Amino acid sequence: MAVRGRSETFLVTKVTDGDRSRTPDELIVEEPMTVQLDGVRVSTTMRTPGHDYELAVGFCHTEGLLAGLPVTGVRYCANSSAVSSEFNVVSVDTGGRAPAPRPRLGNTTSSCGLCGNDAIDELCALLEPLPSATPIALDVLRAVPDRVRAAQGLFDSTGAVHAAAAFTPDGEVLLVREDVGRHNAVDKVIGRMLLDGALPATGLGLFVSGRASFELVQKAWAAGFSTLVAVSAPTALAVHTARRAGLVLAGFVRADRLNVYSPERLTP
Repeated sequence: MAVRGRSETFLVTKVTDGDRSRTPDELIVEEPMTVQLDGVRVSTTMRTPGHDYELAVGFCHTEGLLAGLPVTGVRYCANSSAVSSEFNVVSVDTGGRAPAPRPRLGNTTSSCGLCGNDAIDELCALLEPLPSATPIALDVLRAVPDRVRAAQGLFDSTGAVHAAAAFTPDGEVLLVREDVGRHNAVDKVIGRMLLDGALPATGLGLFVSGRASFELVQKAWAAGFSTLVAVSAPTALAVHTARRAGLVLAGFVRADRLNVYSPERLTP
């Protein structure tokens, strides 16, 4: 669904150097969304409404729930009307061909969706090391945050959302999605690409506007991206996982600098 995320305007008191004024302020809307696979609930996550179909499909793909099977349909609430669920339940269908889904992770939040060593090992065991791809030039990686920033309309309005973007080896930004959750923004990008038949994303880069957690590395790996670029730091587990995957991982990316955490050493 090509629907822009929603915001709501509040009157607030702004204090500047002791002076007070009443002024309107635009805040991002955050609502829960339940994802169903073939009619079975697999997750509930807090998200920014908009691009809900992409989020649901991307989540099912990156969690390994589709088992490589095609999505035959996506709709709001297969069990009742979309209006009665306030458009907060999305059903992904494979015609019953996907393995019987189970809510492996339970509820997730907009900031953290994954925990548990068993769950981590289970996810990684589903994935093969990434195929070799020509590394993206470092000067291209440094330019990506500014290129994505120009397309962050919700952030301009509210200052309260993360962005994820897919980009080419020459730095062309192909797709940008925004959400209160970093992992949701990534799932929206991946879901759109899956629906467009553009996965695996071999040779492409994935940008995230926050830190690079294990979860985001795993999602990039599951989608077949060759490079993950983050404006903040990675976690130790994210670095270990990126090296295991053969994924290039760069953090603290700015126009004039970046840190490369994976691979361990850069070849000339």
